[in-house]
Amino acid sequence: MKKRLLAALAFALSLTIQAQISRPKLVVGLVVDQMRWDYLYYYYNDYGNDGLRRLLSDGFSFENMHINYAPTVTAIGHASVYTGSVPALHGIAGNYFYQNDTLVYACEDHSVKTVGSGSKEGEMSPHRLLATTIGDQLKLATDFRSKVVGVALKDRAAILPAGHAANAAYWWDTSAGHFISSTFYMQELPQWVKNFNEQNKTKPNFNIKTNDLGVAMTFKMAEAVLENEKLGQGTETDLLAISVSSTDAIGHTYGTRGKENKSVYMQLDKDLARFLKVLDEKVGKGNYLLFLTADHGAAHNYNFLKRNRIPAGAWEYKKSVAKLNEYLQGKFGVQPVMGEDNYQFYFNDAIIEKAGKEKEDVIEAAVEFLKKDPQYLYVFNEENVANETMPSFIKERMENGYIRHRSGEIGVVTRPQFFGAKNSPDYIGTTHGQPFPYDTHIPWLMYGWNVKSGQSNEEVTINDIAATICAMVKIQMPNGCIGKARIKN
Repeated sequence: MKKRLLAALAFALSLTIQAQISRPKLVVGLVVDQMRWDYLYYYYNDYGNDGLRRLLSDGFSFENMHINYAPTVTAIGHASVYTGSVPALHGIAGNYFYQNDTLVYACEDHSVKTVGSGSKEGEMSPHRLLATTIGDQLKLATDFRSKVVGVALKDRAAILPAGHAANAAYWWDTSAGHFISSTFYMQELPQWVKNFNEQNKTKPNFNIKTNDLGVAMTFKMAEAVLENEKLGQGTETDLLAISVSSTDAIGHTYGTRGKENKSVYMQLDKDLARFLKVLDEKVGKGNYLLFLTADHGAAHNYNFLKRNRIPAGAWEYKKSVAKLNEYLQGKFGVQPVMGEDNYQFYFNDAIIEKAGKEKEDVIEAAVEFLKKDPQYLYVFNEENVANETMPSFIKERMENGYIRHRSGEIGVVTRPQFFGAKNSPDYIGTTHGQPFPYDTHIPWLMYGWNVKSGQSNEEVTINDIAATICAMVKIQMPNGCIGKARIKN
């Protein structure tokens, strides 16, 4: 009788074990700011064996991953990776955009206070993000027992990936020379963060973002989070969202070629190798699921291209705003264009209304005026972009990138490699934001838990990352997600 009872208990226990959901101990998201897809191979021979090469050889690479919206900028990219969505749904219309005729920053929130310094750099939160993230869904799936933490030098790169229900997000306060947070997450920095800051602080106002040290500092902080928050050590799956910001700042300053850009990617490779080793030791090889991607790519510097007989140039958008306002002043007696951002012109409703003009008449006239300028391939009323005649891939990206009350009234598409910058023979930097491959074609590497090595040239989108992670971990996808799961258990 006793043997039969023990056998029954053993059988019941085996059923319970079999019924348990299989999930990794930790999900690690790594966004490399401004990383073009071709950097995987442009610098391949210079990478070591334990960093990016390890992900390429032992992981799975989606070689044809594109961003399916424009503008392609940092805040939107980070939001889109983790929501699996586009600006039309998640609401982040740019790094900066206009709301109620006022220029706002994607994460600014004056209802919260800085934690960790006396500056205003911590008055930030995800309150303008309209959709949930991978981390939010993980929290919901585990009744909020999972831990979710974001780390980056840029505030928007830590806050938007971490999502609404995150335990913490940490970013760099340049004026203080160390990491901070906001009262959205906590009232005081944990003691371990205070200790970390004391041991790793820089001089106030030192620009760490344009220095390779910024890469090392980001990974060092990520390791500290892993160690002190015991991520991947509990009974539920945790999420660590990391973003490397220095690659973007250095690219903007020095361009896509040259010693500075190569140096920062060598630093990335070195620090990634170290971080993977730490994950192996702390969480266990095969126990964590990691993905690497970017928030956008970058255009080659137009002077560099022109020296090599490749068409390129600068779009001086401030001059375009001035000329457009001058034209509208003559036609309607108003100068309603507040500015240009994200390859969009923003109109001041109050000015138009006060002048007694119909906004649609002003917009229509502005569109026709801008169309006469040969530097634009397409000029359109954002509300009517679906009716425009243009290549379908561009139209889709314009539609996905537009959200009423946050995006500009008029959108423009310049010629390929003609981007918003000062026209100067001495300019060596770059930027991003356009719907062309140099800005939309970015890496997507999967590595670790339940990932088989290989690669695919199937076209996938930035939205598929969140859908894939959630499908693998067996949680509901974010509520604005439009992506498809590309790897399933």
